[in-house]
Amino acid sequence: MIPDHKVREVVERASIVEVVSEYVPLRRSGANYLGLCPFHAEKTPSFNVNPAREIFHCFGCGVGGNVISFVMKIEGLSFPESVKLLARKTGVDIEERLLTPAEKQAQEEHKIFRRIQELAAAYYCGVLQRASEAGLAREYLEKRNASGQIAETYGLGFAPDRRDGLVQYLKSQGASLDLALKLGIVRKGDRGWHDLFRNRLIFPVRSPKGDVIAFAGRVLDGSLPKYINSPESPLYHKSSVLFGLDLALPAIRTENSVIIVEGYFDHLALYRAGVRNVVATCGTALTARHAALIKRHCARAFTLFDGDSAGQKATIRSMELFLEQKLPAYVIDLPAGDDPDSFLDANSVEAFRSCQKNAKPAFEYFIRYVMASIPADSVDSKVRIVDELVPRFRKIADPLERDLYEKEICRLLGIASHAFRKRLGGMDVNSHDLTEGGKGGTPPGDSRQETLLGLICAYPEACSEVAKCGVDKLFDGQYLALARFVLDEVAANGQLRTLSHVVDKIESEELKLFLSRLLVSDNHLEGVDWKDVFESCRLIREKSALHYGYKDIAARLAQLEPGCEEYMSLLQQAELLRTRKSRL
Repeated sequence: MIPDHKVREVVERASIVEVVSEYVPLRRSGANYLGLCPFHAEKTPSFNVNPAREIFHCFGCGVGGNVISFVMKIEGLSFPESVKLLARKTGVDIEERLLTPAEKQAQEEHKIFRRIQELAAAYYCGVLQRASEAGLAREYLEKRNASGQIAETYGLGFAPDRRDGLVQYLKSQGASLDLALKLGIVRKGDRGWHDLFRNRLIFPVRSPKGDVIAFAGRVLDGSLPKYINSPESPLYHKSSVLFGLDLALPAIRTENSVIIVEGYFDHLALYRAGVRNVVATCGTALTARHAALIKRHCARAFTLFDGDSAGQKATIRSMELFLEQKLPAYVIDLPAGDDPDSFLDANSVEAFRSCQKNAKPAFEYFIRYVMASIPADSVDSKVRIVDELVPRFRKIADPLERDLYEKEICRLLGIASHAFRKRLGGMDVNSHDLTEGGKGGTPPGDSRQETLLGLICAYPEACSEVAKCGVDKLFDGQYLALARFVLDEVAANGQLRTLSHVVDKIESEELKLFLSRLLVSDNHLEGVDWKDVFESCRLIREKSALHYGYKDIAARLAQLEPGCEEYMSLLQQAELLRTRKSRL
């Protein structure tokens, strides 16, 4: 583990402009530097680097952060690896603490695990290329247009129909069968050691760095199960691994999008056709960890699952995950009966790109799916449809998108907007819960809160005024979370050391991007009388709170019987609010 003070030293020494300039040509533009974003294709520069703040942000794709975030994303490295790379560039010595015996053993085992997987991959590949018993497998790959360079790119192999072919090979290479057992590629029974995979085509599953971490074995005939996959192991956790990500990352960054398919041959067919920004799930449904991984690398996701019932359910499940991640998702629809492999066998890649261009937003697909499953031919059916839509509708982040979907749902069902909103439980379609559990949030774009946040970052003296007024009275939603990070940093250290350090401490990727967007272009706050600006923002906030408080009381009064005790009490509260507002 790298000590915090060493991370801070690396960030302070590393000039973000110099580091980014190694990958992106930058030109001066006011207080910032501007260039073409390396994470998505663009012709007009929208990638900003702020040297004073030591942060970057792209207004095209939304990616942002500090110098460590940049290196992690551009190089595909982990946090510690990125810090070490920057430390070497800046001459910072990072003393690794001595590992405990248990940690040292685990580290050594991890290296051995990786070697065993590489040995197994080489064994399967060698059998496919040279062994006579792999003749049918080679013929099969020829028919599937998956031989030659494609087979080499994927590292395809073949497990012979032998009880212990891999076992004997690993023994000959001096590998530990007990550790191979932990990887699940060999088994031990009453008759001794034997292989997991037999008489199957082998697809190596790799980490984003390209290390072999697991295998998938496919039969060559119609027997079942069609696929056998490596079990969970110290190297392989299927809920967070996407097949082909190592091959896809450069294209994902260029196109700023990813296509998700179900099958290994679906992936292979698209890759062979030149569609490179594609990944596949490894014999499992898409998970929340998959969705979070995808969001780290791009701004849009396309799903391309089978058109059968199972595929439709997988599409809807993935839509929910992407809604939770606030990642725009679309559904590619191929002709009935086609999968990517069969479609591209009969059509050009341009025809596939046309299908992708016409992909429907995932929530629109969901609406059509529900209405096809439940015909809206009665009051009861319409209620059932609304009840299916509402839980997912709540997860839509964009206010405009919610408003448009509300209108479309009401049009299709022939119901009034207020009835739909009532079913939502009073949710305002122009607001959004940013976190689970009903914690309110403010959508990006509140200029008053953005100004206040900029003030406490630029003027440490403003932090005490915010604390005096109450941070939760001045901020809400994402702004409140970020303001608390800044105030905690000042309280702990007596000052705000660097904004880059604050960005680095924030765990939420969404908050990191939000902060970088706000602060990369806040130079208009330099030299202002922060007290005047602060007081103006505070008054606007208080007036707004009084206004909405009065609206809430008015809505409650409309539901009460005039003259009742609660009615009279609310009237008194409304009068007090009016009086307070008039004095501001």
